[in-house]
Amino acid sequence: MQVKILRLLSCFALLCFFVLPAMAQNKMVTGKVTDLETGSPLAGVTVAAKGLTIGTNTDTNGNFKLSIPGSVNTLVVSFIGYKRQEVGVTDVTTLNIKLETDQKTLKEVVVVSVGYGTLDKKEVSSAITHVSSKELLSVASNSPLMSLQGKVPGLTISNTAAADPNSTPSVQLRGVSSRNAGLGPLYVINNVPGGNIDNINQNDIESIDVLKGGAASAIYGTRGSNGVIIITTKKGTSQSSLFYDGYTSFDYITNKLQVLSKDDFIKNRVDNKQGQDYGGNTDWLKSVSNSPSFGQKHTLQFSGGSGKTNFFASADYRNADGIDLRANKKEYGARVNVNHTSADDVFTVSLNVAPRYANTNTADYGGFNNALTLNPTLPIYNNTGQYNFINTGFFSNNPVENAKLIQAQQEIKELDMNGTFKVNILKNLNTAVTVSEVSSSFKNLNFSPSTLSTILHSNPVNKTNYASQEQIENDVKNVEWTGNYFASFGKHDIKLLGGYSYALYDYQQFKASNYDFPFDSFLWNNLGSGAYNGGDKGNGQGAVSSTRNGSTLIAFFGRVNYTYDNKYIVTGSLRREGSSKFGPNNKWGNFPAASAAWRISDEGFLKDKISWLNDLKLRADYGVTGNQDFASYQSLLLYGGYGYFPFDGTSYQVFGPSQNINPNLRWEKAVNFNVGLDFDLFNSRISGSLNYYIRTNKDLLGSYNVPVPPNPQSQTYANVGTLKNSGFEIQLNASAVKGPKFKYDISFTAALNNNKFVSFSNDIYQGAPFQDVAGLPAPGSPGNIQRIQEGERIGEFYTFKSAGVDNTGALLVYKKDGSIVTANNASNDDKQFVGNGLPKWTASLGNTFRYENWDLGIFLRGNFGYKIFNTPAFYIGTPSTQADANVLTSAYNNSKYAKLTNSSTTSIASDYFLESGSFVKIDNVSLGYSHPVSSKYIHRFRIYATGRNLHTFTKYTGGDPDLVPVNGLTPGVNTTLNYYPSTLQLLLGVQVTF
Repeated sequence: MQVKILRLLSCFALLCFFVLPAMAQNKMVTGKVTDLETGSPLAGVTVAAKGLTIGTNTDTNGNFKLSIPGSVNTLVVSFIGYKRQEVGVTDVTTLNIKLETDQKTLKEVVVVSVGYGTLDKKEVSSAITHVSSKELLSVASNSPLMSLQGKVPGLTISNTAAADPNSTPSVQLRGVSSRNAGLGPLYVINNVPGGNIDNINQNDIESIDVLKGGAASAIYGTRGSNGVIIITTKKGTSQSSLFYDGYTSFDYITNKLQVLSKDDFIKNRVDNKQGQDYGGNTDWLKSVSNSPSFGQKHTLQFSGGSGKTNFFASADYRNADGIDLRANKKEYGARVNVNHTSADDVFTVSLNVAPRYANTNTADYGGFNNALTLNPTLPIYNNTGQYNFINTGFFSNNPVENAKLIQAQQEIKELDMNGTFKVNILKNLNTAVTVSEVSSSFKNLNFSPSTLSTILHSNPVNKTNYASQEQIENDVKNVEWTGNYFASFGKHDIKLLGGYSYALYDYQQFKASNYDFPFDSFLWNNLGSGAYNGGDKGNGQGAVSSTRNGSTLIAFFGRVNYTYDNKYIVTGSLRREGSSKFGPNNKWGNFPAASAAWRISDEGFLKDKISWLNDLKLRADYGVTGNQDFASYQSLLLYGGYGYFPFDGTSYQVFGPSQNINPNLRWEKAVNFNVGLDFDLFNSRISGSLNYYIRTNKDLLGSYNVPVPPNPQSQTYANVGTLKNSGFEIQLNASAVKGPKFKYDISFTAALNNNKFVSFSNDIYQGAPFQDVAGLPAPGSPGNIQRIQEGERIGEFYTFKSAGVDNTGALLVYKKDGSIVTANNASNDDKQFVGNGLPKWTASLGNTFRYENWDLGIFLRGNFGYKIFNTPAFYIGTPSTQADANVLTSAYNNSKYAKLTNSSTTSIASDYFLESGSFVKIDNVSLGYSHPVSSKYIHRFRIYATGRNLHTFTKYTGGDPDLVPVNGLTPGVNTTLNYYPSTLQLLLGVQVTF
């Protein structure tokens, strides 16, 4: 036993004899790696001994510790997006390493979402615009799309009530594309088609890809005609981090319409017997305004994990008021993303869950209408301190009372869930299944009390108070199964995609209302206590209603991407899709697409021969897309209620056919062609793209007159009509100054769009060659002021052509024969095309300045070459407007509208009220300061201030021209009297990385 112990000790001593000298030759090197420009620590940087396999990675604070042999004198430091650096360690064992960003490398790793997959930007052969999270504007808005405004040429995002915290912008890509179906693009969020854009926190967005070309959109078939917007949210990484972003916002009314003060009203209206003096002095616009309105938002993001399992989680809270007295929105949202890869990389599992809850008070748009038109001598309260009863002017009620006593609330619940299971069958072959559900619930709650001055004044027997509840449920379930194969051999690269898609849509609605509750305190919580609930059949039955409908969408699709020698790129795809919305004869459709690209800069006659040319790519694509965004059951023979029929003392509800059958109903079809050029010059100092497109929308949906009989109804919903859009787009990016401390980057986008309505008819259905649209509301009977006509652009104003004003203050217009008459003596046959409300082109200019830790962004945006109908001037901008109503100051200054004093032509529309809508807006200015912090708890912070809508340069006199919609079928005119003022928004925020 002792001999064995001695032998072991001998071996141990011998081992120490050889090992200890070797250990004595090793040395420990410690250090920290930071960003050269910002000074912030870099985590995950590889630090390795040159020529050996010994290495380590930096921690979350950028620190590292590495034991290397004493003979090693050089470390190699590398990190994606930064220049590789070799650092000597001969005499220094504590290092402070600063890495410089490699702009060339960063550009090469731009990944673009193309639908059911991603491609390197160099491989893209269709018209796609990629926007990273860093490029999005800082905006305190209800929708993340407002941060994209002006960033994508051809994409128009319009919000005519941006200061309303519950407003939703109108989005349109490359012009109007339909007459009756939906005009908005398809949203794909984290690879889930039909994602809920309202359930996205802007801080969670990693990138946005806008698929504009038909070849890219065609992979989504009947939902791709209006373009596709793919939003990718942030994912977890192996680097642990905690990030906070919070801001407060203030909205101030700007560019507001000016109305007469009390003194001016008495001088100009009362003295001319156009109004009365009630003895008060009220600034009604100020009384119904909440300016400045306050908002706040807080976002907390967590990220971490390992190389095989990682997570990203975020939570956000927003509370914002509108500039009217009632509007408010409180919302709470969260997002969790978990990814796990098996140890042998055979399978990957990912899960995304995003719930959101919001409670809102909806805006009182009518309050501003009242404020503009109410007599300023009317007081808000009467002698007893109660709300004053008002029955004069345009709208005849007290807007302050309505805003404070009438309640209109909404409860919103949203939930997006999706999970993906991916199996790597081979290194170059995988398959994945994604199951998702997108659901939303809206509860609308309304209450009008019995204490309103209108109720107290009239003292009605019934309908003294009112309450209602409405529940709306939307649910979309998706299953996506895809397979991907990719291979490279020699100069050939190929990627194959095949897939199956199933979507199930369900919509439910229930509404109940009642009157005459015993107590106002019940609000909407005891509808059964209302006295109007009972009664005989046929009385009050509209108090309850409900509906449910749904549809199913099934598709098979495939795509091939082929690249030869990194110079020639060809892509082809086909989607075969069926929808339950279509008629029995057209359940299925095919949507083919093809695109090609030639990287000219890699050809031998250019490569390495033109020093300033880094990349030049010519593209062309063709694709057929569809639009099935219309109501369900339109192809079926439906039955509905025909009211109640009394017979023998009993009322019987009658049913009958309410809709004609159309077995040939199908999707709208768009044939798209695009040719483009991408370029990168002067070592990436200048880059950009050019695109020219033609899109022809066929089989447009609409209701057409048919004979009765044999049809039970006089109109049938059918595919008739053709619309054509064409345009040119340009996008430029330039690094104007690129110094060690100061940098100046410029971005410019511009888009020109032209369209025309080709036809309203086909062989079966014959429609009129035109359709009059844009009807103006009462008072008076102004009628329609725009016409959609074959061979003409959308947005053509069709009304009387003015010839000035006569000496009596009456409007003069031209007749068709060229003679001039007063407007009330002209007929509808004398109307003519007098201008267009669709901008001929749009543009934006972004300027980004960086000096050391400071950054300044100035973003300009504008619309050009179109007309706006000045609705405020038409109704309340002339002396001859309705009696006892307030008017704009333009009615009694030196403007042309002050000349219209004759009431005989007051309600007759003409191009006298058309003005240039062109404008340039200082849309967004943001100033920030960033600083790294050497702390155990805080690594970096940034404070920033942003101003939105700071100033508008325009000749338009009707307020902010951006409040007049330019999307849809009636651009350039507000067809309602609703007015929600424009605001200047100030935003103060802080970002902290822990």
